[in-house]
Amino acid sequence: MIGMKAQILTATLLTAFSGALSAADPQLLNLVMPDAKVLAGVNVEQAKGTQFGQYVLNQLQTQDAQMQQLVALTGFDPRRDARELLVASDGVPQGKTGLALAKGNFDAAKIAAAATLQGVVSEVYNGITILEEPKKQSMGIAFLDATTVAAGDIASVKGAIDRMKIPQSLPAAVTVKVNQWSNSQDAWGIMTVPPASLAPAVKAGAPNPMLNAGQNVQAAAGGVKFGAQVVFSGEAECDTAQNATTLGDVVKLLINLAQMQAGQDPTAAALIKSVSVTASGNTVKVSASLPQDVFQTLLQPQRKIRVAK
Repeated sequence: MIGMKAQILTATLLTAFSGALSAADPQLLNLVMPDAKVLAGVNVEQAKGTQFGQYVLNQLQTQDAQMQQLVALTGFDPRRDARELLVASDGVPQGKTGLALAKGNFDAAKIAAAATLQGVVSEVYNGITILEEPKKQSMGIAFLDATTVAAGDIASVKGAIDRMKIPQSLPAAVTVKVNQWSNSQDAWGIMTVPPASLAPAVKAGAPNPMLNAGQNVQAAAGGVKFGAQVVFSGEAECDTAQNATTLGDVVKLLINLAQMQAGQDPTAAALIKSVSVTASGNTVKVSASLPQDVFQTLLQPQRKIRVAK
């Protein structure tokens, strides 16, 4: 339920807002596994205050079956009950470990009662009740206190309970990155390992310039700010400055190809035109922005931006 899919899901929330922002909640960060390689967060409270943020949150309800299952089994709906979401994973490809944390106001007793009626089983671990899905009992959710909830595979949830009593900090470099992006974005995500290492192995095929250039990326991060103007920012750190320049050139080429393919679609053309790509040292930075109503139109299921093969 939580894991790589949750990371991708959260990554889709990377969008924009104007106003004062705050860094990721330190208490939530202390609950994350210290060997986390992929982290992402969303300021749900601020997202609710924007048209585009509400649209993205609503997509979770209609598009994600696992989110629907979570709501059905426990009555806990992060889109409604949470103020901040944070997900983390150890980055193992196709791994089943992952942790989702939320800050909000929760009626744990009411949610537990509703979950019991749905057949959810429970166990008590270090004084905290874990609600577990009834079939395999491999996934669970636990209310650590009145304002904090943890969900994910059972081992990860138990790990968060342990760290609630004995906090374990993330490495300093990871904490710096998290604070950097969560301070400036409403939704954000970082990878401290090569993105290529997170994908399952694929069979060798025809050379793919974008894929080959991406193999040199050592870490990546991105974020979005909700607001009248949706602004996306992303960066990739390559192993060398030369490879960063190559990656930037490949991205620019793909943008030019996409611009030609956009044809008479003014919305797609506007998005592509707004993209900016710069390479500095071993880092490639990408940014794009669109009015929130235009961006929302682009995300409609029936719309697709065609990119040359």
